[in-house]
Parts: sequence; C-alpha cells; structure tokens
Amino acid sequence: MQRAGRHLAAVLSELAASRHMDCRLLSLNDSHQLHHMSVGGKEFVFTGYERSKARFTATAVRVSRRYGELVLAGHPNLGPVTQAMWVGAAGLKTIICTHGLEVWEPLSTVRRLALRRANVVLAPSRDTANHVADAQKVKPEKIRVLPWALDPDFEAIPANGAKLKLPHDYPGGRVILTVGRWLANERYKGMDTLITTLPRLLTRWPELQLLAVGDGNDRGWLEELAEHSGVKRHVHFLSGLSSEELAACYSACEIFALPSGGEGFGLVYLEAMARGKPVIGGAHGGSPEVIEDGVTGYLVPHGDATQLAASIETLLADPELGEKMGECGRQRVEREFRFSVFAKVLKKILREQCES
Repeated sequence: MQRAGRHLAAVLSELAASRHMDCRLLSLNDSHQLHHMSVGGKEFVFTGYERSKARFTATAVRVSRRYGELVLAGHPNLGPVTQAMWVGAAGLKTIICTHGLEVWEPLSTVRRLALRRANVVLAPSRDTANHVADAQKVKPEKIRVLPWALDPDFEAIPANGAKLKLPHDYPGGRVILTVGRWLANERYKGMDTLITTLPRLLTRWPELQLLAVGDGNDRGWLEELAEHSGVKRHVHFLSGLSSEELAACYSACEIFALPSGGEGFGLVYLEAMARGKPVIGGAHGGSPEVIEDGVTGYLVPHGDATQLAASIETLLADPELGEKMGECGRQRVEREFRFSVFAKVLKKILREQCES
C-alpha cells in the first residue's frame, strides 16, 4: 500500500504541474514535517500528521474549501475524510483507492457511504472490483480497474544478479524465494504451507532451500513450525534488506512462491516476473490476473500442500520450463505492468474528472 501511495502521489504531482494546478499531498501516518520523495527520478513533497486524524482531517477540509477541485484518497479508511471535504467544497470530485482484502467484507457504514458517494473507485484487479460492487454495494459503473505497476526504481536496478551484491546470509543450493509480511493476522500468505511442503521435496532435492524475506510478529511461530517439521536448516529468514539486495535475491533464486489466499493484486509477483522467474501464487483474489497458470507460473489452492509440492517439483525437475515461464512473465510485465502504463491510465482518469 505504501508503494501504491508513492505511485499515486508521483502521478498526481506530475499531472498537476503540467496543468499549472496546485497539488497538496497529505499523509496520515508519517511524522509531522515536510517529506521529500521520488519515483523514477521525479520528486514530490508531502506533509505528515503523525496519526493525528483530527489535524489531518482539519487540514484536508481547510485546503478543499480554498482550492478543492479533486481529491484522491489512497485507502477506503480515508473515505470519510473525502466526505468531510466534499461538504465544505461544492463541486469537489472524489476518487477512492481500494487494494484487496480490506473490501472483501462490508466496511463500516460511514466508509461504505463514502465509497458509494465517490465519483470513481479504483481497484487493482477485477476480483477486487467485484468485491467492491458486491460487498460495499458500489455501482459497477463507478469502479475502474487500475492494476498497480512495477516500481520504476526497481526497474532501474540491473537485472543481472551477478552484478548485484547478495545478502551475507543468502543460502547456497537451489532456492525458493518468498517475500512478504509475516504477521499472525496475515497467515493467508501461505508461508506455513511452504514450510510443511519442504519435507516431501527434500527427499528428492536435499540441497533445496526456502528463503523468506520480510519480518513480523509471526516469524517466531514460523521458525517453530520449521523446527517441528524437521526442516529448520532449510528455512532462512532475512529482513531489513536494501532494494538492491532484494533485487539480487530475486535474480539469484530459482522459483518465487507466495501461495496466498488473499492477495488483492500482488506486487511481489511482478518483481519476480520482471527478473525472469517462474511464479507460484494462490488461485484466489487478484493473483490469477497477474499469474497466467501454466504460462508464467502456477496457481494453487490456498493451503493445498500436495498441489503446491507438485508445482514446485515440476519446475525443479525441468529447469528449462522454469526459464521459459520466467521469460514469458518478464515479457508480460514489460507489456502490461510498467509504471508508464499505470501513469497513462491514471492521468486519463484524473483528467476526465477535472474536465467534467
């Protein structure tokens, strides 16, 4: 969500500058000061409000009364703020972004009302768009599907892993990589299934290693699960990596797997595909709109260790197939998921609202 927010802010700033319009970027969670950030070499500035909803909302309402023409909220939780702004600024157009799991069940009354009143609701996948319509009762004609994009700063990192410095603790052998947040309330990511699948795989490929990049309050539980499954020596956790180190991990691994049951889209799939890796994801949510089953990787039911193992075994037994799938994925990212494609579509949506 943070990366999506950066992309939205960069496009908003660029479009506003080209139209000689004022653009104010407000962040609820960042520290109370001016922040400078860039995406693809294009810098923008935003103000943080240190989680103070009162100050954040007051500033947003004040700005909208003076300059309000269009407001874009980066998350449904900020929808009520757009409604407070709308009350004080006649003619203000509102756009609200959704991401995935947060809209699968009905939101609070005030947040659902904000979504229904918005001029446009953005969804990163058709699956998320369907949930917005079904669970939040938003009119389908208000919903626009706008897939997230590969970060241009990630694109700029050399694709040749040999030129990148791997983290010190990167394991040897054949590596399955997974990337995510390991939180107790996000076990739908499927990291536990990857661990319980390893014993079956190690009987044929004893040099196999599972590398999990990320951190969270569930890491201890996952480490215990690895120990109880007898695969502790084959499961490795790394956190706090730089962008270059993460890119090196993608380039060096053989397979990327995140058999999640609840991805609204899945930016990590794009990163792995951009590095030419076959990708295994969950056959749920927005993942099937990113991963072409049997073409760029495999889709497996969440929690199905047998099918997950079969998919991994197929790729391990036929490295040429994995390379072919990886190249298909890389080409698809190049065609459909570059930042320039995302920016073009978003600018079109923003111009339509401004001109209407």
